[in-house]
Amino acid sequence: MTKTKSHSTALITTLAAIIVVALSAFPAAAAEPVFPTGSRVGLVPPPGMVAAKTFPGFVDTDNKAAILITALPAGAYGEVEKTLTADALKKQGITVEKRQALQLAIGKAVLVVGTQLAPDKTPYRKWLLLADAHDVTAIVSVQVPQQSNAYSDAVLREAFNSLALRAKVPDSELLTMLPFTVGDLAGFRLMNVIPGRALLLIDRPDYPHMVATPDLPELVYDARCTILAAPGGPSDKEGQSNFARTTFAAIGGIKDVQITMAEPVRLDQQDGFETVAHAKDASTGADLMVVQWLRFGNGSFLQMVGIARAAIWDSELARLRNMRASIAMR
Repeated sequence: MTKTKSHSTALITTLAAIIVVALSAFPAAAAEPVFPTGSRVGLVPPPGMVAAKTFPGFVDTDNKAAILITALPAGAYGEVEKTLTADALKKQGITVEKRQALQLAIGKAVLVVGTQLAPDKTPYRKWLLLADAHDVTAIVSVQVPQQSNAYSDAVLREAFNSLALRAKVPDSELLTMLPFTVGDLAGFRLMNVIPGRALLLIDRPDYPHMVATPDLPELVYDARCTILAAPGGPSDKEGQSNFARTTFAAIGGIKDVQITMAEPVRLDQQDGFETVAHAKDASTGADLMVVQWLRFGNGSFLQMVGIARAAIWDSELARLRNMRASIAMR
């Protein structure tokens, strides 16, 4: 009996050892890159850093350290590289200690390491990484107080090596960067976002003859819509009327404008102004209809401009109204 028990114990010990060896053959999963909101460029942040809320990058408030990520067009790499010389950086207050070329998984890169004195006379250690990331030029700037030992060269090199590029920023993520929400996009497609400011939507046609050509580039849409929020705006009726006239006149891409309606309205229980006009496309001469809605209140204003082909105006106007009704300030 004792012999059997001893044999069982030995067998369990052997199996446990085999499992440990087997598991050790598979390395731990690498940490996934983190992408700042709205950025196609991301990296695996060093331990201790978290995504920043006020800029595209990462921050360690306890150690007063930060990583800033900037994405520029691909063609900018050569021009930016020229600004990373010791003399050029010295004019920005950065004393270069070393500069070297790197080959990262994302593409070729240049790394500059140095020191910089902040306006409050605090000396910082500085790392500047410039990377040619396919169709994007990535700039990663790191600063850590010089007296801090929180982030070594080796730790930051590991972060740089993890630099990654995603194919596209999800529309849902881009929409979070606006000071307003749009509950119903009414079938429109997101074309562009200006963080903290504006949204451009477009309604592309589904039928073949509306194909873009070099001569008729504007015919790639049935309708388009811009939504913009900004501080300011008049509070009195006369001022709002004048403001509506000025902002409507600034709408680009149209000509031969004939106003058919311009009057105060109530939008979402706030003062507003609606302007509707016939117009022509400035490039093609196509017949268009244009609507501008302005909503005033709380020291700011919201502007929504919809432009559509005149032939389908009734259906497009209904969709634009549904979208307008779904907009709310954050």
